Amino acid sequence: MSSALTDLFPHPIVQAPMAGGVSVPQLAAAVCEAGGLGFLAAGYKTADGMYQEIKQLRSLTGGPFGVNLFMPQPEYPGASTGSTRAANAAPPAGALEMYAHQLAGEAAWYETELGDPDSGRDDGYETKLTVLLDNPVPVVSFHFGVPSRDVLDALRRAGTLTLVTATTAEEALAVERAGADAVIAQGVEAGGHQGTHRDIPEADGSGTGLLSLVAQVRETVDIPIVAAGGIMRGSQIAAVMAAGASAAQLGTAFLATPESGANALHKQALTDPLYARTELTRAFSGRPARGLVNRFVREHGPYAPAAYPEIHHLTAPLRKAAAKAGDPQGMALWAGQGHRMARDVPAGQLVEVLVAELEEARAALSAGGGLR
Repeated sequence: MSSALTDLFPHPIVQAPMAGGVSVPQLAAAVCEAGGLGFLAAGYKTADGMYQEIKQLRSLTGGPFGVNLFMPQPEYPGASTGSTRAANAAPPAGALEMYAHQLAGEAAWYETELGDPDSGRDDGYETKLTVLLDNPVPVVSFHFGVPSRDVLDALRRAGTLTLVTATTAEEALAVERAGADAVIAQGVEAGGHQGTHRDIPEADGSGTGLLSLVAQVRETVDIPIVAAGGIMRGSQIAAVMAAGASAAQLGTAFLATPESGANALHKQALTDPLYARTELTRAFSGRPARGLVNRFVREHGPYAPAAYPEIHHLTAPLRKAAAKAGDPQGMALWAGQGHRMARDVPAGQLVEVLVAELEEARAALSAGGGLR
């Protein structure tokens, strides 16, 4: 499906915005120069930090690119109606304090302090929006909810196309009704945080696989779909496009590239046999996020309450100290289910390889063969 979005870049490949220092300007520029859509991640950055990265990216490429924003969170992510906790209610009394007590041993081990869980809930959202309206970029995407129609309309008037992540067909419909230009259909296979609009603890691990999700969303909305979740090969891009997507968003596939800002230990862990699987966990942030199963996930995941971003702030010094100590067992090793298929090649070359694989898969389909 041709759209204003996909007409921006030659190849239907979007580099996922990965917060935490992974999606650096060098990575986004390499993807843009190769004909894909590179993305910067504004999550966990200050508004000025975001602006400086945009300036740097513009100095590296003249191609279109995107910036991703985290939506502000309600006072506490809540459970679904009819559960033991009302929507947007706090976790059980003392749950955050109990988790902090459990993490005290980690702080002692890494010789650091736990972070302040009350370090902020909105991620500087309004200030970042002001910057993006004053200095428009080609594309802005949103995670963890749907912005208001006023915000989407203001970005459109500024010449910016908008995308919003959805993890269900119902969420995709909300995205369309709000007036976004496209929806990112994120399957449960995706690495990093699930972009659910409401954090429902009872639904942990019950997400929909990408191919099924794309098909459901295609039957629900008329706006273009960008498919995301576990995509590592061109044949998978062909599959999601056959299911109704206009483009594919890849994160883990680009995480391993030399241009990625990911820690070297994180890159190595993607294909290390020691990390046999991934799991959705609240251990590091309080929101479901898929990562490689390491010691921290095994020991703390079952006890982490639904409290984002409080737990993200609480564990930030631990994750930083573990990386400094060279200990991947204490790091958040975000990765999608296809992590073992990661390729250590330059980002631009990876785009070229993916395009060649996509064309080969399409030719096979046209000839009556199957996807390989």
